Amino acid sequence: MLRNCPAVCRNGLVAVFGVSLILTFSAGAQHEEPAKFAFSAVDAPTNTAPAPFGGYAAGCLAGAAQLAESGPGWQAMRLSRNRNWGHPEMIAFIERLSRAAHSAGWPGLYVGDISHARGGPMVSSHRSHQIGLDADIWLRAPDSLELSVAEREKISSPSVVALNRLHVNGYWTGAHSQVIEAAARDESVARIFVNAAIKRRLCEDGGEDDVDWLRKVRPWWGHDSHFHVRLHCPNEGACLDQEAPPEGDGCDEELDWWFTDEALYPPPRAPEDQPPEIMMADLPAACQGVLEGE
Repeated sequence: MLRNCPAVCRNGLVAVFGVSLILTFSAGAQHEEPAKFAFSAVDAPTNTAPAPFGGYAAGCLAGAAQLAESGPGWQAMRLSRNRNWGHPEMIAFIERLSRAAHSAGWPGLYVGDISHARGGPMVSSHRSHQIGLDADIWLRAPDSLELSVAEREKISSPSVVALNRLHVNGYWTGAHSQVIEAAARDESVARIFVNAAIKRRLCEDGGEDDVDWLRKVRPWWGHDSHFHVRLHCPNEGACLDQEAPPEGDGCDEELDWWFTDEALYPPPRAPEDQPPEIMMADLPAACQGVLEGE
Protein backbone atom coordinates (compact mmCIF):
# COMPACT_ATOMS: atom_id res chain seq x y z
CA MET A 1 0.00 0.00 0.00
CA LEU A 2 2.74 2.48 0.94
CA ARG A 3 5.62 1.12 -1.13
CA ASN A 4 6.35 4.53 -2.63
CA CYS A 5 5.78 6.48 0.56
CA PRO A 6 8.78 8.81 1.07
CA ALA A 7 10.99 8.53 4.11
CA VAL A 8 9.18 11.34 5.90
CA CYS A 9 5.90 9.46 5.48
CA ARG A 10 7.38 6.25 6.83
CA ASN A 11 8.74 8.21 9.77
CA GLY A 12 5.23 9.48 10.39
CA LEU A 13 3.85 5.94 10.32
CA VAL A 14 6.28 4.94 13.02
CA ALA A 15 5.29 7.98 15.07
CA VAL A 16 1.52 7.62 14.77
CA PHE A 17 0.94 3.89 14.45
CA GLY A 18 4.19 2.36 15.58
CA VAL A 19 4.61 1.53 19.22
CA SER A 20 7.84 1.53 21.13
CA LEU A 21 7.94 -1.90 22.68
CA ILE A 22 11.38 -1.71 24.21
CA LEU A 23 10.15 -0.59 27.62
CA THR A 24 8.03 -3.45 28.87
CA PHE A 25 7.46 -5.29 32.07
CA SER A 26 7.25 -9.01 32.78
CA ALA A 27 4.68 -11.28 31.16
CA GLY A 28 3.35 -12.05 34.59
CA ALA A 29 2.01 -8.49 34.84
CA GLN A 30 0.35 -8.59 31.43
CA HIS A 31 -3.43 -8.14 31.40
CA GLU A 32 -5.46 -10.36 29.13
CA GLU A 33 -7.61 -7.45 27.95
CA PRO A 34 -6.25 -4.62 25.81
CA ALA A 35 -4.92 -1.76 27.92
CA LYS A 36 -7.45 0.69 26.49
CA PHE A 37 -10.24 -0.70 28.66
CA ALA A 38 -8.32 -0.16 31.89
CA PHE A 39 -7.24 3.40 31.04
CA SER A 40 -10.64 4.49 29.77
CA ALA A 41 -12.26 3.30 33.01
CA VAL A 42 -10.23 5.66 35.23
CA ASP A 43 -11.74 9.13 35.50
CA ALA A 44 -9.21 10.96 37.68
CA PRO A 45 -5.44 11.57 37.48
CA THR A 46 -2.76 10.44 39.88
CA ASN A 47 -1.91 12.79 42.72
CA THR A 48 1.74 13.01 41.66
CA ALA A 49 4.06 15.30 39.77
CA PRO A 50 3.32 15.54 36.03
CA ALA A 51 5.24 12.93 34.05
CA PRO A 52 4.56 11.31 30.69
CA PHE A 53 6.01 7.83 30.22
CA GLY A 54 6.75 6.19 26.89
CA GLY A 55 5.84 7.46 23.45
CA TYR A 56 2.92 9.30 21.92
CA ALA A 57 1.42 6.00 20.69
CA ALA A 58 2.48 3.75 23.59
CA GLY A 59 2.55 5.38 26.97
CA CYS A 60 0.69 6.91 29.90
CA LEU A 61 0.57 10.09 31.96
CA ALA A 62 1.00 10.73 35.67
CA GLY A 63 -0.15 13.94 37.31
CA ALA A 64 -2.38 15.10 34.48
CA ALA A 65 -4.06 18.51 34.54
CA GLN A 66 -7.63 19.02 33.35
CA LEU A 67 -8.51 21.57 30.72
CA ALA A 68 -11.42 23.50 32.14
CA GLU A 69 -14.68 22.70 30.37
CA SER A 70 -14.96 26.39 29.47
CA GLY A 71 -12.38 29.12 29.63
CA PRO A 72 -12.01 32.73 28.51
CA GLY A 73 -10.98 31.59 25.03
CA TRP A 74 -12.00 27.96 24.59
CA GLN A 75 -14.54 25.23 25.19
CA ALA A 76 -13.72 21.55 25.58
CA MET A 77 -15.92 19.46 23.31
CA ARG A 78 -17.43 15.97 23.69
CA LEU A 79 -17.19 16.07 27.47
CA SER A 80 -18.77 12.62 27.74
CA ARG A 81 -15.46 11.16 26.58
CA ASN A 82 -13.56 12.61 29.58
CA ARG A 83 -10.56 13.26 27.35
CA ASN A 84 -9.84 16.84 28.37
CA TRP A 85 -6.79 15.84 30.41
CA GLY A 86 -3.19 16.57 29.49
CA HIS A 87 0.27 17.46 30.65
CA PRO A 88 0.24 20.94 32.22
CA GLU A 89 2.37 22.18 29.32
CA MET A 90 -0.41 21.18 26.92
CA ILE A 91 -3.01 23.02 28.99
CA ALA A 92 -0.80 26.12 29.00
CA PHE A 93 -0.30 25.83 25.24
CA ILE A 94 -4.06 25.71 24.61
CA GLU A 95 -4.50 28.84 26.70
CA ARG A 96 -1.80 30.62 24.65
CA LEU A 97 -3.28 29.46 21.36
CA SER A 98 -6.76 30.60 22.36
CA ARG A 99 -5.43 34.14 22.68
CA ALA A 100 -3.77 33.89 19.26
CA ALA A 101 -7.04 32.65 17.77
CA HIS A 102 -8.83 35.66 19.19
CA SER A 103 -6.26 37.92 17.55
CA ALA A 104 -6.95 36.14 14.25
CA GLY A 105 -10.63 36.98 14.47
CA TRP A 106 -11.95 33.85 16.15
CA PRO A 107 -13.56 34.21 19.59
CA GLY A 108 -11.46 31.27 20.72
CA LEU A 109 -11.10 27.53 20.20
CA TYR A 110 -13.16 24.38 20.24
CA VAL A 111 -10.83 21.77 21.70
CA GLY A 112 -11.30 18.09 20.93
CA ASP A 113 -9.53 15.11 22.47
CA ILE A 114 -6.35 15.49 24.50
CA SER A 115 -5.90 12.38 26.68
CA HIS A 116 -7.50 10.22 29.33
CA ALA A 117 -6.97 11.20 32.96
CA ARG A 118 -4.00 8.81 33.07
CA GLY A 119 -3.23 8.77 29.39
CA GLY A 120 -2.88 5.38 27.78
CA PRO A 121 -4.67 3.90 24.78
CA MET A 122 -8.22 4.97 23.93
CA VAL A 123 -11.12 2.73 23.02
CA SER A 124 -11.86 4.79 19.89
CA SER A 125 -10.53 7.41 17.48
CA HIS A 126 -6.78 7.47 18.17
CA ARG A 127 -3.59 5.46 18.30
CA SER A 128 -1.70 8.40 19.78
CA HIS A 129 -2.92 10.89 22.44
CA GLN A 130 -1.46 8.59 25.12
CA ILE A 131 0.87 10.86 27.09
CA GLY A 132 -1.03 14.12 27.33
CA LEU A 133 1.05 15.91 24.69
CA ASP A 134 -1.35 15.59 21.73
CA ALA A 135 -4.48 17.69 21.24
CA ASP A 136 -7.07 18.12 18.49
CA ILE A 137 -8.15 21.67 17.69
CA TRP A 138 -11.32 21.98 15.64
CA LEU A 139 -11.16 23.92 12.37
CA ARG A 140 -14.47 25.53 13.22
CA ALA A 141 -14.52 29.12 14.35
CA PRO A 142 -16.62 29.04 17.52
CA ASP A 143 -20.22 30.16 17.13
CA SER A 144 -20.36 30.65 20.87
CA LEU A 145 -18.23 29.98 23.93
CA GLU A 146 -21.34 29.39 26.01
CA LEU A 147 -22.46 26.06 24.56
CA SER A 148 -24.22 23.68 26.89
CA VAL A 149 -22.86 20.20 27.56
CA ALA A 150 -25.56 18.76 25.32
CA GLU A 151 -24.77 21.16 22.48
CA ARG A 152 -21.12 20.17 22.61
CA GLU A 153 -22.12 16.56 21.97
CA LYS A 154 -24.17 17.42 18.90
CA ILE A 155 -22.26 19.95 16.83
CA SER A 156 -19.28 19.03 14.73
CA SER A 157 -16.52 20.70 12.78
CA PRO A 158 -16.96 20.80 8.99
CA SER A 159 -14.29 19.60 6.60
CA VAL A 160 -12.30 22.41 5.02
CA VAL A 161 -11.12 20.10 2.21
CA ALA A 162 -12.76 19.80 -1.21
CA LEU A 163 -14.44 16.53 -2.20
CA ASN A 164 -11.66 15.80 -4.69
CA ARG A 165 -9.19 15.98 -1.77
CA LEU A 166 -6.85 18.20 -3.77
CA HIS A 167 -7.60 21.63 -2.34
CA VAL A 168 -9.30 23.41 0.53
CA ASN A 169 -12.94 24.35 0.08
CA GLY A 170 -15.07 27.42 0.75
CA TYR A 171 -14.98 26.92 4.52
CA TRP A 172 -11.28 27.81 4.54
CA THR A 173 -10.38 31.35 5.58
CA GLY A 174 -7.23 33.31 6.22
CA ALA A 175 -7.89 32.95 9.93
CA HIS A 176 -7.39 29.18 9.66
CA SER A 177 -3.90 29.82 8.34
CA GLN A 178 -3.16 32.33 11.09
CA VAL A 179 -4.23 29.98 13.87
CA ILE A 180 -2.20 27.05 12.51
CA GLU A 181 0.81 29.32 12.02
CA ALA A 182 0.52 30.60 15.59
CA ALA A 183 0.44 27.03 16.86
CA ALA A 184 3.43 25.97 14.77
CA ARG A 185 5.51 28.97 15.85
CA ASP A 186 5.09 28.03 19.51
CA GLU A 187 8.44 26.64 20.74
CA SER A 188 6.77 23.83 22.67
CA VAL A 189 5.27 22.36 19.47
CA ALA A 190 7.05 19.48 17.77
CA ARG A 191 4.56 18.73 14.99
CA ILE A 192 1.15 19.63 13.66
CA PHE A 193 -0.79 17.11 11.56
CA VAL A 194 -3.17 18.41 8.88
CA ASN A 195 -4.82 17.08 5.76
CA ALA A 196 -2.48 17.25 2.76
CA ALA A 197 -4.76 19.77 1.02
CA ILE A 198 -4.36 22.10 4.00
CA LYS A 199 -0.58 21.72 3.89
CA ARG A 200 -0.70 22.52 0.17
CA ARG A 201 -2.66 25.73 0.82
CA LEU A 202 -0.28 26.79 3.58
CA CYS A 203 2.64 26.20 1.21
CA GLU A 204 0.97 28.23 -1.54
CA ASP A 205 0.48 31.15 0.82
CA GLY A 206 3.88 30.86 2.53
CA GLY A 207 7.08 32.76 1.87
CA GLU A 208 10.78 32.60 2.67
CA ASP A 209 10.15 33.59 6.28
CA ASP A 210 7.73 30.70 6.82
CA VAL A 211 10.11 27.74 6.40
CA ASP A 212 10.65 27.06 10.10
CA TRP A 213 7.00 26.83 11.08
CA LEU A 214 5.88 25.14 7.85
CA ARG A 215 8.44 22.42 8.56
CA LYS A 216 6.44 21.41 11.63
CA VAL A 217 3.15 21.10 9.70
CA ARG A 218 2.98 17.52 8.40
CA PRO A 219 0.38 15.99 6.08
CA TRP A 220 -1.55 13.01 7.40
CA TRP A 221 -4.70 11.18 6.44
CA GLY A 222 -7.90 12.65 7.84
CA HIS A 223 -7.34 15.90 9.74
CA ASP A 224 -9.65 17.77 7.40
CA SER A 225 -11.91 19.16 10.16
CA HIS A 226 -9.32 19.57 12.92
CA PHE A 227 -5.58 19.92 13.29
CA HIS A 228 -3.56 17.78 15.65
CA VAL A 229 -0.91 19.46 17.79
CA ARG A 230 1.96 17.46 19.29
CA LEU A 231 4.29 18.96 21.89
CA HIS A 232 7.90 18.06 22.60
CA CYS A 233 8.55 15.69 25.50
CA PRO A 234 9.25 17.73 28.65
CA ASN A 235 11.22 14.95 30.39
CA GLU A 236 13.40 13.11 27.92
CA GLY A 237 14.36 9.66 29.10
CA ALA A 238 11.02 8.62 30.56
CA CYS A 239 9.20 10.25 27.63
CA LEU A 240 10.21 9.25 24.10
CA ASP A 241 10.36 12.25 21.78
CA GLN A 242 9.73 11.85 18.08
CA GLU A 243 12.52 12.37 15.56
CA ALA A 244 12.60 15.94 14.28
CA PRO A 245 10.94 16.61 10.90
CA PRO A 246 13.22 16.71 7.85
CA GLU A 247 14.88 19.99 6.94
CA GLY A 248 13.00 22.39 4.70
CA ASP A 249 9.38 23.50 4.55
CA GLY A 250 8.01 20.17 3.31
CA CYS A 251 6.42 21.81 0.28
CA ASP A 252 8.32 19.86 -2.40
CA GLU A 253 8.38 16.22 -3.54
CA GLU A 254 7.41 14.85 -0.16
CA LEU A 255 4.13 16.77 -0.38
CA ASP A 256 3.57 15.70 -4.00
CA TRP A 257 3.27 12.05 -2.94
CA TRP A 258 0.19 12.84 -0.88
CA PHE A 259 -1.69 13.67 -4.08
CA THR A 260 -0.95 10.37 -5.84
CA ASP A 261 -3.67 7.73 -6.12
CA GLU A 262 -1.75 5.59 -3.66
CA ALA A 263 -2.08 8.22 -0.97
CA LEU A 264 -5.49 9.64 -1.90
CA TYR A 265 -7.26 6.29 -2.29
CA PRO A 266 -5.52 3.71 -0.10
CA PRO A 267 -7.29 0.35 -0.06
CA PRO A 268 -8.95 -0.65 3.22
CA ARG A 269 -6.85 -2.77 5.50
CA ALA A 270 -7.70 -6.43 5.75
CA PRO A 271 -8.54 -7.58 9.30
CA GLU A 272 -5.23 -9.42 9.55
CA ASP A 273 -3.36 -6.21 8.65
CA GLN A 274 -4.91 -4.09 11.38
CA PRO A 275 -2.45 -2.85 14.01
CA PRO A 276 -2.46 -5.14 17.05
CA GLU A 277 -4.19 -4.14 20.26
CA ILE A 278 -1.90 -2.52 22.81
CA MET A 279 -1.58 -4.66 25.90
CA MET A 280 -0.20 -3.59 29.26
CA ALA A 281 3.00 -5.48 28.46
CA ASP A 282 3.49 -3.19 25.46
CA LEU A 283 3.62 -0.08 27.66
CA PRO A 284 6.47 1.19 29.87
CA ALA A 285 6.71 -0.55 33.22
CA ALA A 286 5.83 2.72 34.98
CA CYS A 287 2.37 2.65 33.45
CA GLN A 288 1.24 -0.14 35.75
CA GLY A 289 1.94 2.13 38.70
CA VAL A 290 0.25 5.08 36.99
CA LEU A 291 -2.85 3.00 36.35
CA GLU A 292 -3.07 1.66 39.90
CA GLY A 293 -1.75 4.68 41.82
CA GLU A 294 -3.64 7.19 43.92
